[in-house]
Amino acid sequence: MKRNVLQQLPAVETVLRQPALAEALADLPRPVVVEAVRGAVDDARARLRANGKAPAPDAAALATAAAAAAARAARPALARVLNATGIVLHTNLGRAPFAAPARAAIGRIAAGYSSLELDLATGRRGERGAGVERWLTRLTGAEAAVAVNNGAGAVLLALSALAAGRGVLVSRGELVEIGGSFRVPEVMEKSGARLIEVGATNRTHLEDYERAFGKHGDVAAILRVHRSNFRMEGFTKQPALPEMAALARKKRVPLIEDLGSGALVDVAAFGLEHEPTVLESLRQGVDLVTFSGDKLLGASQAGMVLGREKWVKKLRRDPLARALRLDKLALAALEATLPLYADPERAVREIPALAMLAATPDALRKRARRLKAALEKRVPGIEAALAEGAGEVGGGALPLQRLPGPVVDVRAAGLSARALEAAARAAEPPIIGVIRNDRLRLDPRTLADAEVAELAAALAASLRDTE
Repeated sequence: MKRNVLQQLPAVETVLRQPALAEALADLPRPVVVEAVRGAVDDARARLRANGKAPAPDAAALATAAAAAAARAARPALARVLNATGIVLHTNLGRAPFAAPARAAIGRIAAGYSSLELDLATGRRGERGAGVERWLTRLTGAEAAVAVNNGAGAVLLALSALAAGRGVLVSRGELVEIGGSFRVPEVMEKSGARLIEVGATNRTHLEDYERAFGKHGDVAAILRVHRSNFRMEGFTKQPALPEMAALARKKRVPLIEDLGSGALVDVAAFGLEHEPTVLESLRQGVDLVTFSGDKLLGASQAGMVLGREKWVKKLRRDPLARALRLDKLALAALEATLPLYADPERAVREIPALAMLAATPDALRKRARRLKAALEKRVPGIEAALAEGAGEVGGGALPLQRLPGPVVDVRAAGLSARALEAAARAAEPPIIGVIRNDRLRLDPRTLADAEVAELAAALAASLRDTE
């Protein structure tokens, strides 16, 4: 009897001819659809073997299941999401969202060819990234700049070009681990530089650096790493930057500071903790400053190196500079974002990450109330309540800083918090929130005003599909 039931399953070609698959076959690669049909037939066969009394699905039912499976299989892994976590620079969600000018610039450059390495004034070969570097020096007063593909790459290039085969002094209290389990000593090892630890974990004095120069005759640089992703408190000490800069000049080696987050404006103006800015480091005598482009700068993934021209020239000549170079779309986003900083007030308004950090309590309350009302209107059976929450800066910046503000806690009839969170992730576009107190929590700080209604509509559609 079971064999007879299995024999009733239609052939793959029969299923492929069903009207339910016509759209999938027109829009998707045929191998993807065929694979989905085979999967649907295999699943049906497994169910029938487990329960021979169950009726065999017909070709139309298998085609419907296969169409849904093909759509899921063809869905890009990289998708736009609605960030309702309250974490502004969420590493898993792409860190800083782009400003409108950056989005427009990416569209223009992606539409065809570009002057990536062509000097339009002379018709000769040009320098990749010249526009970005021009704006970086204009905004900071640095003598020269170079941009590579991420922050770790910037440190790697600087050490490779200036200290390969030689020693670099680093305080023991700055041997940090950054995202993805990458550690400063490992980045240094890859660069070819030799790590020379100075001081103690909690206290490092200028004399520790001076003694290290006396003990090691091949010191090529001093590296200072900003503790951007943790804080050390209590019985601590580190030399002031001007003191370290004076020592570096005396010893004729560069002082390199990795700032990590790379703020071009003082976020203390938003009521947050002070985060060292690029301009502050340069003014205190740092020879080269490295930082990321997709953190507090609010642009594309990139690593910037700014400072004295004599050192930047050496970085340009290093073979790693080509291996780490930026692509045209990242350069387009950077070159469109940096000019906004010429007017700091405009930068805070138009660069999404800065706008989220600077959002006023009144603006957040209004957005939270709009989100609650939209959910109650669009999503049947939803229970939405305003509560007080706390977001984060994210991206390793200001680790102790919390961003208090109103949030919306959501429950859905008949669904656990985890089931509701899964339905939110399955929405189109996916909605990313957090679970708190057995509810799905949505933080409006990291939602644009235009995304409030979109979130409610997407969650309503996803919950209908799960019924």
